[in-house]
Amino acid sequence: MDADLDRLAPAGPLTDWLDAHVPELGRGPLRTALLSGGTSNVVLTLDRGEKPMVMRRPPAVPPPGAERGVLREARILTALNATDVPHPVCYGSCADEGVVGAPFYVMEKVDGWAPNLRDEKIHNEPPFDTMPYEYGIPFAIVDGLVKLANVDHEAIGLGDYGKPGRFLERQVDRWAGQLASYPETYKGYEPRALPGYAETEEWLRGSTLPREVRGIIHGDVGTPNMMFQWGPPARLAAMIDWELSTIGDPMIDMGWFTGGMRDEDDPGREFPTALNNPAHFPTRQELGRYYCAGTGRDIRDFDWFSVLSKFKSGCLLEYKVAQAEAGILSKETGRFFSRIVLNCFEDTARMVRRLK
Repeated sequence: MDADLDRLAPAGPLTDWLDAHVPELGRGPLRTALLSGGTSNVVLTLDRGEKPMVMRRPPAVPPPGAERGVLREARILTALNATDVPHPVCYGSCADEGVVGAPFYVMEKVDGWAPNLRDEKIHNEPPFDTMPYEYGIPFAIVDGLVKLANVDHEAIGLGDYGKPGRFLERQVDRWAGQLASYPETYKGYEPRALPGYAETEEWLRGSTLPREVRGIIHGDVGTPNMMFQWGPPARLAAMIDWELSTIGDPMIDMGWFTGGMRDEDDPGREFPTALNNPAHFPTRQELGRYYCAGTGRDIRDFDWFSVLSKFKSGCLLEYKVAQAEAGILSKETGRFFSRIVLNCFEDTARMVRRLK
């Protein structure tokens, strides 16, 4: 592990860079430890005796685009330093691969707790693992999304962070195209019947688009990417993992986040694959009204984003089924995700019929 750490964060060059760019870390000997590691990035703790921080960088053998992703994430975190959006403060970033062998950035080590993901279920910190405390967690997340949606992204230097305009117009083509690409990408996978898919796609293409509001999108909103302040009531400490962030209509985050929530129009609906128990959370409409009250958005647009987000989820997750058919994943994993995908399009079709 020491050799691996030295390769990921060579003490000499990194210390020199930290001396010049992150004096808040202190001036003592640099101690590093691996906090987490994945296929897209590695997170290490940095400690020099003052304020412990976190360094994020691509793994030793990075996947395509990992270097660019790290620098994009550093850019948005740095821009958010000028806002009240709960996020890890970014203290500095480095594009020079000569320092540690890859681009990296140094951010705040957030003081708070994060939901633990074990056996495909979320385990929360006491007392948030019981009612009524658990009920407040989604509202705390929406508080963060409201602050994010109200940020003037151009004023903080993110005017060119995403593609210009027509974000909503591109969505259906993008995710339908993703689904259509799987037979070519994963040999052995054949397109299958997805009841509700065609009805949902037709409704999305035929509906009047909401008036697009441009702002910052986190891109992967959910309890695993949130950290909370210690003690009740539920308060967001930071939204983490901004790798999928972009500029578009921020209400898309709300559609994605509330996709697994109960529906006021279908109270008996069960969610057998949900990470959280939906019975402990508010309905998606409650959260939608709360979000719209904080942002000034039209609640009538919320249903369109809810349908789109579940459509997107089904299109995306079918790749797990395709990988299982191609022998990359186990058949059991494929069956698990097959149920999720079918549930997504079953839900969207049900929603669409109510909205017609």
